[in-house]
Amino acid sequence: MSNEVDMIKQPLRVAGLFAGVGGLDLGLKRAGLETAMLCEVWGPAQAVLTKQFPDVPLEPDVQHLKALPDRIDVVTAGFPCQDLSQAGRTAGIAGEQSGLVSHVFRLLKKHHPRWLVLENVRNMLVLDKGKAMLHLVQELEALGYSWAYRLVDSRFTGVPQRRQRVLFVASPTEDPRTVLFSDDAGEPDEKDRASDAYGFYWTEGLTGLGWARDAVPTVKGGSGLGIPSPPGIWIPSNPAGHRIVTPSITDAEQLQGFDKDWTLTEATTDKKGGRDRWKLVGNAVTVGVSQWLGERLLDPGPYDESEADLMSDGARWPTAAWGSNGKRWRSHASMWPQHREYTHLMDLVERGGLTPLSHRAAAGFYSRTQRAKLKFDEDFLLDMKEHVELMNPSDMPKSLSA
Repeated sequence: MSNEVDMIKQPLRVAGLFAGVGGLDLGLKRAGLETAMLCEVWGPAQAVLTKQFPDVPLEPDVQHLKALPDRIDVVTAGFPCQDLSQAGRTAGIAGEQSGLVSHVFRLLKKHHPRWLVLENVRNMLVLDKGKAMLHLVQELEALGYSWAYRLVDSRFTGVPQRRQRVLFVASPTEDPRTVLFSDDAGEPDEKDRASDAYGFYWTEGLTGLGWARDAVPTVKGGSGLGIPSPPGIWIPSNPAGHRIVTPSITDAEQLQGFDKDWTLTEATTDKKGGRDRWKLVGNAVTVGVSQWLGERLLDPGPYDESEADLMSDGARWPTAAWGSNGKRWRSHASMWPQHREYTHLMDLVERGGLTPLSHRAAAGFYSRTQRAKLKFDEDFLLDMKEHVELMNPSDMPKSLSA
């Protein structure tokens, strides 16, 4: 009996694959889980993990990882969605699975963790017209897993970042629906958002804007050109020349739920103008999201399956679903499991660290808005036009060029 009691008291042990800078693992740790191993291939990310998780064994490459540590209860993986696509395309060719996610399946066949947790971008639901998701589901069902996934918005954790990500939970023994669907607060009331700042993508302007009130759009690991860059912020009440700005890297870390300078190491200091740190933060999991997930892994709640609809074969993957044994159900759960206390954007960013958007960036963005068929806030466009004129290097005031 004493041994059974000891087992119950032991925390869930986590093996973090594709760990990045530890967003998943930090959140799970804050929830009360124990990280037993991390695996990450990129040098700058390894440096962050070594700094922030000094007592956790760090493996360098999932492709060479032969086994997981003893008694692993939770396996996490935040692999690039393209790897899922690659594995799906070659699934029928023996011995040629090229997606890195295939190594997750390989390890699951050798070990039998209670939970598998995957995190990925929204695009994974439509990748290869849904075939990539189908491949993932079929591989797990072949291993005897039931599964559930849900698209969530990071703002539900209280951070002012409109970041939508898929949380995918599977288990051979437990019910993943009781983890993902037992909380649902529904869409929040926009009137509770402040109207003193608006986030947008200055790297776009023709087909999208990423407009967000009292928040920034998704902090990205790279733009369409593959260059990591901060989002833009429009602050109408600021003086001319400082109304169109970008946040600092430490702001971005906090927008993801990390402490300031979480990604600051000798390997990332001032490298490539800070691009490595922006990439690390942009590819991370929002800490509050994984903390909520960890709390539910430790304490699953009730789920009423009558809210779900049976999906037909070939149906598009919805924003939330669950299934097992070849059958799938669409869940109507919202992207908002909870409404945690919200931090307004201007209360999070360090005003002294905001940088006016450069003339080149602003001029390029403004030019695209003039060619686009999108609708823009007129005051925003006027401020952007004024910003472009003020930031012109040939006649920029010293106060702005300093």
